[in-house]
Amino acid sequence: MGKFLVALALALLSGVSSAKAQSYPSRPITMVVALPAGGGVDALARVMADHMRTTLGQPIIVENMGGAGGTLSITRIVRSAPDGYTIGMGTLSQYVVATAVYSLPFDILTELAPVALLPSVPYWLTARKTLPPTTLQELVAYLKANPDKLSATSVGTASVGRFCGMFFQKATGTSFQFVPYRGGAPALQDIVAGNVDLNCDLAANSLSQFKSGNIKVYAVMSKQRWFAAPDVPTTDEAGVPDVHVGTWHGLWMPKGTPEDVVARVNAAARAAMDDPGVKQRIADLGMNLPPSDIRTPQAFGAFHKAEVEKWYPIVKAAGVKAE
Repeated sequence: MGKFLVALALALLSGVSSAKAQSYPSRPITMVVALPAGGGVDALARVMADHMRTTLGQPIIVENMGGAGGTLSITRIVRSAPDGYTIGMGTLSQYVVATAVYSLPFDILTELAPVALLPSVPYWLTARKTLPPTTLQELVAYLKANPDKLSATSVGTASVGRFCGMFFQKATGTSFQFVPYRGGAPALQDIVAGNVDLNCDLAANSLSQFKSGNIKVYAVMSKQRWFAAPDVPTTDEAGVPDVHVGTWHGLWMPKGTPEDVVARVNAAARAAMDDPGVKQRIADLGMNLPPSDIRTPQAFGAFHKAEVEKWYPIVKAAGVKAE
């Protein structure tokens, strides 16, 4: 009789757990984006959230939370209830590079549940449209003739954009001053306004301003030309070989979020990226869809771990300190 009662209790608990999983989500979900509103990352978050809400059947509220290289938003996710109602969205900059610069009271790989890898995009080197050089090689010569006289944006000290600029300096033997910004959107505004000279930028962030003729672009930092701006040469073609920089986007939840809930959100993200209309909107942002073989939570987790192991030594060796 005792064994029967135990079995009955377990069956009832299993039924309750199953019912909870089937009822998820029963209220709005918050997607915390690790950057201010207005840039390419924010635009992707809203494209994804707009479609995912139809799959999940609940509104997804996009909340922008910058600061400390994006690590404030990551801390928010880590400390949230693992119930599926708080999702973190960010990039290589926040979820890898910044965590190597800022001292955090948790391990990025063990305190988060990877959900889905999202589209990627290359970086490119932009400038105010009145800057005299017209080609990348002319820019290098101009920088060498004017050491430390030009300014470049830096979205915090722990961003891929900052390391992109440092990478370019090292490859070309040039030097310029970094000006810190809280996000890609305000940095771009100052490039357009002519208040700063250079910007090693997430290409999707400044694509529309380039197409409008408001900024100058010298080269895209990828091995192949970027489909969204095919007339822009690669750094290899423009005379500065092997300077390749890009970023990816992803979704995370707090550690301990039920696997079936993670699977539901992953499925919603994949459904969005498989939708023809969303594919076009992502292409309009200049972003590339992730390979199909790394779209599962498990594959994304392995990918994230590999990126941490790749970037941490580079960041530490650069000696960049949090501001």
